[in-house]
Parts: sequence; C-alpha cells; structure tokens
Amino acid sequence: MFGTHDLALFVLSGVLLAIAPGADSLYVLTRSVTRGVSAGIWAALGIGLGCFVHIACAALGLSAILASSATAFTVVKWVGAAYLLYMGVSMLRQRRGLAMDVSQTEVPPVSVAAVFWQGFLTNVLNPKVALFFLAFVPQFIDAESPTKVQAFLLLGVIFNSLGTAWNLFVAWAASLLASRFGSTTRLGSWFNRSLGALFIAMGVRLGLASRA
Repeated sequence: MFGTHDLALFVLSGVLLAIAPGADSLYVLTRSVTRGVSAGIWAALGIGLGCFVHIACAALGLSAILASSATAFTVVKWVGAAYLLYMGVSMLRQRRGLAMDVSQTEVPPVSVAAVFWQGFLTNVLNPKVALFFLAFVPQFIDAESPTKVQAFLLLGVIFNSLGTAWNLFVAWAASLLASRFGSTTRLGSWFNRSLGALFIAMGVRLGLASRA
C-alpha cells in the first residue's frame, strides 16, 4: 500500500520500539511528575514535532548528508550535546526544586513553552534519531515503488503517531500515580535533579556518538 510492504510488521515494530524505555519517555515521565499532566503532554508533543522534522528531512534525503558527511554529523552532534549539557547543568544548579503538585493540571504558559521546546530540541538536535529513521523506515518501502517519498512520509507518520501516543499515555499514567503520593517539594526536587543528570548523560553520550 502506497509503496510499502509488511505494514503489520512495521506497526508491531513501532509499538515495541515506542514502549521500550528511552530518553524521550523518561523526559515525559519526569515532566509529568514534577509539573503535572499538562507539562507531560506538552513534552510529548514537543518530542513528536522533533520527530516530524527528522521524518521530513529523511524523506527528502537531507538525513543522507548526516550519514555520508562526517563534518555535518559532527557539527549537529556537538550542537545537540552542548544544548543537553547546558540544560542539565542549569537544572542541577537550581536551588529550589519544583513542588510535585500534580493536582494542578495547569502550568504557567512560559513553563509550558519551555517544556515543549526542550522536548523538541532534545529530539531534533540528536543526529542519531535522523540516522535511525534513515536506516529503519526504508526496510519497509518497496524498492521499485515510484512513490518512495510518500511511502517514507506515511511510515514516518505512523511510527511517530505510535510513539507520541505512548508518551501521552506515560504523561497521564505518571501524573496519576504521582498524585496518589500527594505533593512533596523534596520529591519534586529529586526528580528535577534527576532530569538534569539525565540530560548531562545524554549530552555526553551524544558527544561520544559515532555515525556507525
């Protein structure tokens, strides 16, 4: 259909990859616990938008540049790593933790925007995501199809929709479970610092990443 094959297998693979623990789900989980379900939802949507950027670039062949050019890959890699390290250090240096009051589902607009764009940038500045789409999705595209770009976009949308749906579920489940434990500033501070450490670890890992 539309130049694809083994669509059922692709969907199954997408589901399994979506529910596998990773940086995206951890980011959504932490934001949901510390800021409530609204922040978790916006974090998931930011990550989803970042994935759409990778999908569009890969479909148009731009991600092939990252796969073939060491210079392009290195530039994007270090920009992404620097951004992750900056966010991680900023969170670790915060003197006050965020109160974990998930009974309030509304957060200030500025905070919502910050959560959204942090999710977006941590995803879009990771060249490994671009290379993943470039390596994984073409396996389910008919080599003889005259509509390869359309097929890539279709599969990319399906994959990203599955991942976003899972992250939205994580946001809802995490905030629901957190609400059972009440509001505690200490726990909120611990999660905030844990997220900072996570960003630093991601930045170091990305900085050490190779194209292979």
